[in-house]
Amino acid sequence: MPPASPHASSPESAGPSSAARILLIGGGQVGVNAALRLRARLKPGEAELTLVDPTSYMTYQPFLAEAASGAIDPRHVVVPLRRALRGVKVMQGRLTSLDQPNARAHLLLPAPVHGASPIELTLPYDLLVLAPGSVSRILPVPGLAEHGIGFRSVEEAVKLRNHVLSQLDVASSTRDPELRQAALTFVFVGGGYAGTGALAELEDMARHATSHYHNLRPEDLRWVLVEAGKRILPETEPQAAERTTAELRDRAIDVRLGTRLAAVGADGTVQLTDGSRFAARTLVWTAGVRANPVLKQTGLAVDAQGRLRCDSHLRVLGTERVFAAGDSAAVPDLARPGETCRANAQHAVHQAMVLADNLVACLRGQPTTAYRRELKGTITSLGLHQGVAQLRSRSLHGRSAWLLHRAVHLRRVPTWERKARVMSDWLLASLTGREIVSLGELEEPRAGFEHLLDEGVGEGGPI
Repeated sequence: MPPASPHASSPESAGPSSAARILLIGGGQVGVNAALRLRARLKPGEAELTLVDPTSYMTYQPFLAEAASGAIDPRHVVVPLRRALRGVKVMQGRLTSLDQPNARAHLLLPAPVHGASPIELTLPYDLLVLAPGSVSRILPVPGLAEHGIGFRSVEEAVKLRNHVLSQLDVASSTRDPELRQAALTFVFVGGGYAGTGALAELEDMARHATSHYHNLRPEDLRWVLVEAGKRILPETEPQAAERTTAELRDRAIDVRLGTRLAAVGADGTVQLTDGSRFAARTLVWTAGVRANPVLKQTGLAVDAQGRLRCDSHLRVLGTERVFAAGDSAAVPDLARPGETCRANAQHAVHQAMVLADNLVACLRGQPTTAYRRELKGTITSLGLHQGVAQLRSRSLHGRSAWLLHRAVHLRRVPTWERKARVMSDWLLASLTGREIVSLGELEEPRAGFEHLLDEGVGEGGPI
């Protein structure tokens, strides 16, 4: 397919000498890495870059589990977009629809003041990148909305960490054996990267934390991983999944395969499709993701999973100036004919590089490049000094896999400043140990103030 001229039908173009307008929707792995590469490759004045995302930062998802376990400061797993992307116009907002014939994107920006209406804005573009990422796949399970905890954001990671540590406090303080058992039972639904990594890291943290309680032992804790499929880590090769399952079970973690969450009772009782029922005060939902629903509002071709249908050059089918990558895109996997690329960080990072190069090629009237990447292997961290890696024909486990996991993701996390902060966190944790304090008040900072008001302390009160 010949490269499109970015100014051929742009209604706002000022002529061939004007800078092309490149609009990137999504500030995740694809958006940030593509913007960084574009900024490095574009000539001065060649193009104007605008990136739009609902938040002002990118969350590096592979580090969420370590943020929850106290190995990394939660602030260091996020990359501030404006600081990392100097020279790129960053806007906080979200895409609502697309006017492709006229090359315009309709956005909704946050209200300028509390109580005001959000701002509607239309941005013209010459080249468009759609990478809004994915959202959690929530199923209509009775009681899930009331009792479940998600694990997609740094806020949820902090909340989960605080919650797990608070349950240890509850179990240590109560004399009710049923309450104690429920507080020490932790259920994770979903055996993908997020669920497996979060469970393994938090189990390791909680086991370490029990040494600081006079009446808690590691054997008192019960951890359950519920996976609907035949194996955990469906994104990996079968050998890595089998080895990870064996490692978890060696740590007395109850891995339930071919099982789903059936319901959660009003008292927190968890019911599974295998017929088992037990009380648990912690239920973490990580059962997969789905493409961002906004993609269906663009009028572009999507597959059965709601992902944009793309060719091997990352161009959305039926378009000339719209590209997509990452979780939002169904890209043909040239290394596995007949299949699409798996939704993982490896493909997202490498697709972002090829996508940026193809955008530059379009601007310069050069041929674009097909994306082809054969994954070298898969790596999973399972807590401090523990991990599993499958590198084609070779497998690693234990400390070597854990070190490889850290090395790979330290290389991938954007900006040297964030790399340095993560490295300092790891060094400090190795010298002083994990942080095991719960700061639940961070989630409700006004709770103490409101409690005083409820007691009548304040105006007209006993002060």
